[in-house]
Amino acid sequence: MRVIGLISGTSVDGIDAALVELDGQGYDLTVSFIQGLAYPYPESLRQQILALCAGEAIALDHLAALDDAVAETFATAAQALIAQAGPADLIASHGQTVFHRPVGRPARPDQGPTRLAYTMQLGRGVAIAQHTGLPTVSNFRQADIEAGGEGAPLAPIVDLCLLSHPTERRCVQNLGGIGNVAYLPAWNRQDSAPKVLGWDTGPANSLIDIAVHSLSAGALTYDVDGAWAAQGTPCIPLVNRWLAHPYFTQPPPKSTGRELFGWEFFEQCRQDAQGEGLAPQDLVATLTEFTAASVAHEYRTFLPALPDRVLVCGGGSQNPVLMARLQARLPETVVQTTDAVGVSASYKEAIAFAVLGYWYRQGFPGNLPTVTGASRSVILGHGNDIAPPR
Repeated sequence: MRVIGLISGTSVDGIDAALVELDGQGYDLTVSFIQGLAYPYPESLRQQILALCAGEAIALDHLAALDDAVAETFATAAQALIAQAGPADLIASHGQTVFHRPVGRPARPDQGPTRLAYTMQLGRGVAIAQHTGLPTVSNFRQADIEAGGEGAPLAPIVDLCLLSHPTERRCVQNLGGIGNVAYLPAWNRQDSAPKVLGWDTGPANSLIDIAVHSLSAGALTYDVDGAWAAQGTPCIPLVNRWLAHPYFTQPPPKSTGRELFGWEFFEQCRQDAQGEGLAPQDLVATLTEFTAASVAHEYRTFLPALPDRVLVCGGGSQNPVLMARLQARLPETVVQTTDAVGVSASYKEAIAFAVLGYWYRQGFPGNLPTVTGASRSVILGHGNDIAPPR
């Protein structure tokens, strides 16, 4: 089956679309990456999404119009990929997250969650189905939330299939807007699947992107090739101060988003930087160091053992300064991109949702309770048949 996976992450820099050929059942899966495409949002739409993520009030009719506009853009991205790479049988769309509230924390360890998590993704699947004429699976996070989970991260189960190794302990580290990790014990695939751990490690590109956009007066949306960070000197006392945030002492399972590591957090970082007399490049270098330090801190604090290899994907994998600082913070392990082991670092997340959509069609559970905190394994997604034209 040829499946298109679609996702736009918390960086809100556009839609990643991946066309893959899938065969097999459950974990016994063959995945062939055919082609990927990065489809940018129109700037006006991107600014509307970012404003909503930052907490700007919106009327319900405007929210509905924004939802439709996101769906149409996702559909256009899928159609552009089909035009380049050939037909698809199914679309699996994560959508655009605009709000994420993790599971309420219990007052005592022996108590369950105080409330269900809540998450909102724009770009409804039925509209994508109508625009493309293809069946579309969407709303992947809801079933895990209904089972008491965080609804995130969802990629680790796919990472187990694609990136585990018979003798190595591996971490797959996504560095999108928010960072997340999948810890994969060695697995020879003859035994039952091992216990996979995973959680959101904290900010990845979110704070760096906000800083560069703000400090360049809107001329740049991200630190291209780590150029700003390379010109600056990180302030380690500030890195250590920011690492004192309660999120970094909270044990997994846990997830986060721009609600925690977005504009409000950046404004505090900027004030701290001004207090230290940092130049703009120094602030970007310090935020880059903070991202690397937060990942290393999470590994050392919560993993049963450090991995033999860290495989990085997402936009941060293309930032050589960030990659170098991550390697410096984890000198005991090899840090490289997933490209080094045959999985596209740019499209790994989109590939993951293509697999989850395929599993939805098979009736195969797509969450990992050890990762999300859900009470049980559940089938993820909601199927949207082709909507009839008006």
